[in-house]
Amino acid sequence: MTTQEVKRKLTAILSADVKGYSRLMGADEEGTLRTLTAYREIMATFIQQHQGRVVNAPGDALLAELESVVEVVKCAVEIQRELAKRNAELPTDRRMEYRIGINLGDVMVDGESIYGDGVNIAARLEGIADAGGICISGTVYDHVKNKLPLGYEYRGEQNVKNISGPVRVYRVLMEPEAVGKVIGEKKAKPRQWQRGILSLVILLIVVVAVIAIYHFYFRPTPRPIEVASKEKMAFQLPDKPSIAVLPFVNMSDDPKQEFFSDGLTEDLIAVLSKVPNLFVIARNSTFTYKGKHVKVQQVAEDLGVRYVLEGSIQKAGDRVRITAQLIDAVKGYHVWSEQYDQEIKDIFALQDKITLQILKALDVKLTWGEGGRISGRGTNNLQAYLKFLEARELCLQLNKESNFKARQLAEEVIRLDPQFPSGYGLLAVVTSMDVWLGISQSPKESMMKAIGLEQKAISLDDSNASAHAYLGFLYVNIREYEKGLAEGARAIEMAPNLADAHAYFAFGLNYIGRPEEALVHSNMAFRLNPVRPPAYYYMSAALAYRLTGRYEDAVKMCKEVLSRWPTQFYGHVELVMAYMAWGRDDEARAAAQDLLRIDPKFSVQRYGQSLSYKDPALTAQALELMRKAGLPD
Repeated sequence: MTTQEVKRKLTAILSADVKGYSRLMGADEEGTLRTLTAYREIMATFIQQHQGRVVNAPGDALLAELESVVEVVKCAVEIQRELAKRNAELPTDRRMEYRIGINLGDVMVDGESIYGDGVNIAARLEGIADAGGICISGTVYDHVKNKLPLGYEYRGEQNVKNISGPVRVYRVLMEPEAVGKVIGEKKAKPRQWQRGILSLVILLIVVVAVIAIYHFYFRPTPRPIEVASKEKMAFQLPDKPSIAVLPFVNMSDDPKQEFFSDGLTEDLIAVLSKVPNLFVIARNSTFTYKGKHVKVQQVAEDLGVRYVLEGSIQKAGDRVRITAQLIDAVKGYHVWSEQYDQEIKDIFALQDKITLQILKALDVKLTWGEGGRISGRGTNNLQAYLKFLEARELCLQLNKESNFKARQLAEEVIRLDPQFPSGYGLLAVVTSMDVWLGISQSPKESMMKAIGLEQKAISLDDSNASAHAYLGFLYVNIREYEKGLAEGARAIEMAPNLADAHAYFAFGLNYIGRPEEALVHSNMAFRLNPVRPPAYYYMSAALAYRLTGRYEDAVKMCKEVLSRWPTQFYGHVELVMAYMAWGRDDEARAAAQDLLRIDPKFSVQRYGQSLSYKDPALTAQALELMRKAGLPD
């Protein structure tokens, strides 16, 4: 979106998420998913009834906009009251309680999406709200205070993350006895405003003096941090330093720069993943916190890590300012913090510098070979790097339109810097995605071209673990099993914390007939990327479970995929086979009908040609399961 194309509007924004969602998923994934789906439908219905629309609903979060600020508060109250009734029917530890934040603000419009401080404030208010409660901004309160049969509690002016200036916050009181009450507001007495101003001036002078003396004579201490509880962690702490890198916040006014701040975060995660003496959470999991006001304590408990890295990035022209701080969530203190201000052309050197300072702070020592390997090869061409980041974001959308745009950008990256390895690796992913998305006119030719591109990336930078991992996956798909396993093992050796490498390697082990080993790597991929991992993590696990006779677990994996991606073709196919192998014939036939609704031209024989099992008996077994379920030959 260029500056000239930016469209703005004033709208009422509702932001909601589930308190303790990771705990619920850890205790009962299938039950939590059922409740989440039902509650999300309830919320969408109320929003529609109040002339609103759901903008986005990733994971447990929901963002909506409504035309009327009165209607959005009425809608939120009705949602919370209805969900409270539903929760009353559930055991205490299975109740799913939403927090809701509401703001009235100016937003930027990009297609169906909305951006800007108006949205961010709603998200921050959501983080302040109690479970089952609603917090509104002062702007909303000014519009609704005398229009609805509700009460309000003034929470004061609060400084919220990445918003300049304090925000007035009110908690909505929904109890009948609270109607008409406003708790906590203090009004100045008549004719005393002059005295108030004088007192304020005196107070400001005192505050400034105290701050000056404090900074002159004393060393500042960091803000207090709530301590994370090891007992409350969703996963057991690893036996080596464990870290989650939160998405760096884009401090620029231009939402187009989001991919730049996201790109820096991803690159830091990728570099840290190469360090064998660390345990590093993957990108998908940490990016579930993007745009949310979360405590470091919560992140550590949700992901089972001790350290959390957070920061911000502000790009202006050819310069970039980055702030970063490393926090020990278990002990509740800042381990290290730094601010960098330099030319963007040195971004890769800066990434390496940040990485080495993190390792120093964690007392993680590198051998001579490891020190050279984590750096990798970047580019000094700013334009190429920015286009690469934009193309990488498009790849994650997994649809034909975004893949077409990503191809154009990836080809331009290579033209701008033919020596930038990641450009070739990205084009390899795009090219193979043409096969998975049904775009390629010649799947075999596309696969061979993708392999050549990954080989080119590796020839330019042999330390590129992602390139080795994906090359191994491609080799297995063309039945070059030994090459595939060798590349996959090499990737894990180079970057033991690269979750995708474990997931791709698991696929190879499945197809070569070693599903028990595949489960080991599949479980490692999920541990490194425990929140909202990509679909192929589940598909790899589902395949391994079916091949080892654990059919119920295979079905669970397939259902998780289809709950998030209802039209995911491979999830439907594997569900049919898992049900039939389990002896649940009726469910298998029903799943087969669902598959045919997704792909009316499905053919067992044609699908069989895409299977990459080394043992022909496994291919024959898969085809027989599909035929028994009633799928056409």
